[in-house]
Amino acid sequence: MPGARLNADLWINEYISGYDVYAHGLTRILAQKKTAFQEMCIAEAGSQGKALILDGKWQSCTRDEFLYHEPLVHPACVCHGGPQRVLVLGGGEGAAVREVLKWNTVRRAVMVDIDGEVVEACREHLPEMHQGAFEDPRTDVVIGDALDYLDHSENDWDIIISDLSDPIEEGPSFKLFTKEYYQTCRRALKADGLLVVQAGSVAPNEMHLHVRLRKTLQAVFAHTASYSSAVPTYAAPWSYILAGGRSIDERPDPAAVDRLLAEKTTGAFRMFDGRTLLGLLQPGKHLRDAIAAETRIYTQSDPPKFFGKGVSGGSPDAGA
Repeated sequence: MPGARLNADLWINEYISGYDVYAHGLTRILAQKKTAFQEMCIAEAGSQGKALILDGKWQSCTRDEFLYHEPLVHPACVCHGGPQRVLVLGGGEGAAVREVLKWNTVRRAVMVDIDGEVVEACREHLPEMHQGAFEDPRTDVVIGDALDYLDHSENDWDIIISDLSDPIEEGPSFKLFTKEYYQTCRRALKADGLLVVQAGSVAPNEMHLHVRLRKTLQAVFAHTASYSSAVPTYAAPWSYILAGGRSIDERPDPAAVDRLLAEKTTGAFRMFDGRTLLGLLQPGKHLRDAIAAETRIYTQSDPPKFFGKGVSGGSPDAGA
């Protein structure tokens, strides 16, 4: 690579498709372990700060995680108007709960993650992400299975945030992107509650996962909306689906949203405000057309499978 200087000797090569690889250079491993559920790595990642990597898939990093977590949480909270009880499924870094707690209406935030070793490693090594959210008196952390927890909930939650790792076949989450799972979420929500799902890349060559998840959610909820955020370290625009029994305003008034945020939150946002929300909720025509044409619904017998796991290796200069 003429003119290029590589400052890392260890690389996480994440396979985006059969033809595309995103290589993240790591400078220091802070924690690495094969847990009972997945392969975990927390590392210093050069220009990206610290990163959490699960099963070779980049989860988030301190440099740009706000571009993922603020859109994950706040559109649902704005749509609701004043959530009091919020359930986060997954979210081991604690960043999703951090965002939930910015709403002064929230009385209880529960985070359910299946992998306690990942949660503890994030608590120790990623304070920049959780920012003390685990210690907030409104927060309860439950180490357990999301479905088991939901089975004991009925009409309990204003908002459920499904912040699960990608549905690779070897991982712990791939069956939690299905119609049956979303039906369980619906039972756990209050009548006017909302579910938000992280729904994969919407790059044109990868957006089939999002499109089918949207169709799956439409089979369960009366109202759904797609949106996405540009997160540079994901190498693609990353998407979300908002779903519920209440109407979702896809053309919100930015000034009204800003007034709501000023009244009911701490206001500690880096990318999110009323103008941003209006932009997020305008997906491109190609995505809208694909959703309209899709017929497949994900079920427990036919769940989604995410492409590939990542691998680590030495510097490209060394022939790895």
